[in-house]
Amino acid sequence: MTPTEGTNPAVSFTGAAKAYGDVRAVDGVDLRIGRGETVALLGRNGAGKSTTIALLLGLCPPDAGTVELFGGPPEAAVRAGRVGAMLQEARAVPRVTVGELVAFVAGRYPAPMPVGQALELAGIAALAGRRVDRLSGGQVQRVRFALALAGRPDLLVLDEPTAALDVEARHAFWESMRAYTRRGSTVLFSTHYLEEADAHADRILVVDRGRVVADGTGDELRRAAGRPARSKETRVPAGAPGRAAPVAAPAAASLDDAFLALTSAVPAPATRKESVR
Repeated sequence: MTPTEGTNPAVSFTGAAKAYGDVRAVDGVDLRIGRGETVALLGRNGAGKSTTIALLLGLCPPDAGTVELFGGPPEAAVRAGRVGAMLQEARAVPRVTVGELVAFVAGRYPAPMPVGQALELAGIAALAGRRVDRLSGGQVQRVRFALALAGRPDLLVLDEPTAALDVEARHAFWESMRAYTRRGSTVLFSTHYLEEADAHADRILVVDRGRVVADGTGDELRRAAGRPARSKETRVPAGAPGRAAPVAAPAAASLDDAFLALTSAVPAPATRKESVR
């Protein structure tokens, strides 16, 4: 999706920092996500992804710098119903059905998505009458996705959205995501699956030690790491002079190779001894 021009970006971080004791979870992050973009947040465990998402959602304030959504504070965008989030730590609500839970959450928004549409997009329409606390882990993950969609948000934030899904369910999830992003919504998702980031994001933000160390498409990250970009097989007609057989272009390095090269090249920041306030 091409980002909308001439408006405030959906997400803006300017020198944002957050520390817990001596640990710089987010260390001077600058980033912009345009409206209508789908962006992947990629990093090792402990790289700062979860804290970045917490700052974005207004769950904790930055120690320094600013974080804005649609040109204002995150809290204002959340209160206005412009943000939907799917977080890993959410727990299943006991003794309520899937349909009841999605309807309750949708009712808290000013212009919600019809419940049936949210269930259909999340691939759980058949589970509407089932109790949430009796679902499998993968089914609960899809319920969380439906809850994130319920308010018809302009910005959808997904923390490891396919972590508990099998291969078939992951494929169905990304089909649903493509259907939703065609409406012009902005999506930020974190993932450990490099192939998902490469296949489904307009841009990939690589986070390491609290910093954004790379920002671009999968091919741009490969080039930044000194790896060849993906290339299609190049063939010539069998009868061409001097060419007896098809010739394949050199194989491209995987995005895994580029990720390891980019994150290994970043030196660890010096530890601050003073307390963070």
